[in-house]
Amino acid sequence: MDLSGLDFPFSEGPLAQRGIGVIAPFDLALERELWRWVPIEVSLHLARTPYEPVPVSLDMANLVSNARHVAAATRDVLHVEPEVVAYLCSSGSFVNGVDGERELRKVICDAGAPDAVTTSGALAEILQRLNLRRIAVLTPYVEDLTTKLHDFLAELDVETVSSDHLGLGGGIWRVSYRTIAEHIIGADHPDAEAIFVSCTNLPTFDIIDPLEQWLGKPVLTANQLTMWACMVRMGLPVIGPGMWHSEVA
Repeated sequence: MDLSGLDFPFSEGPLAQRGIGVIAPFDLALERELWRWVPIEVSLHLARTPYEPVPVSLDMANLVSNARHVAAATRDVLHVEPEVVAYLCSSGSFVNGVDGERELRKVICDAGAPDAVTTSGALAEILQRLNLRRIAVLTPYVEDLTTKLHDFLAELDVETVSSDHLGLGGGIWRVSYRTIAEHIIGADHPDAEAIFVSCTNLPTFDIIDPLEQWLGKPVLTANQLTMWACMVRMGLPVIGPGMWHSEVA
């Protein structure tokens, strides 16, 4: 068939795909936000941990970070040849401290991934890159799970100067932007050099820029940092909101 009259780059084919494998907890509901953090040539290939009939809690954080389940989910995405596999969960990657986060990455690589990142590992990386030592924290969790985040930060020699939590055991993706923004502002502290908003199931994309302008400091969020860490490993530019991008380009 003669296609010479069509103004279309048939000879070039589609834009070459570059893949990220994503291991997500069973209750993730923010895939559409996740795609906003990556350039057009990047495809996200999701695998989920098994359903667990428990609320968002310390128990759930430990269940969704089970090494056997994480390894199985890694193997589920390897057939599409991702360049990196991301464990997309804040609580599951901080609940067992810095050593637990490191072990999660080892589990993923031992299962065959070429490289691995976790949400809390990405947080540790950006805090070091930006030399942030005092931050404010907002989580949607209950108090004892939020305290585990404080402990993780303390292991990194990062002080939590203020903190707020929503106390939710489920339905985190349903929280409105207004509610999240109000709590971020409420969690801020004059001594905080940045604010970290935990949980990959909490929507934040569209409020980051206006809040950074209002507060005059970085607002770091879970999905943002996870995808940033993947972009770094793939040698791709960071996209999406974030006043700190130029400092780590």
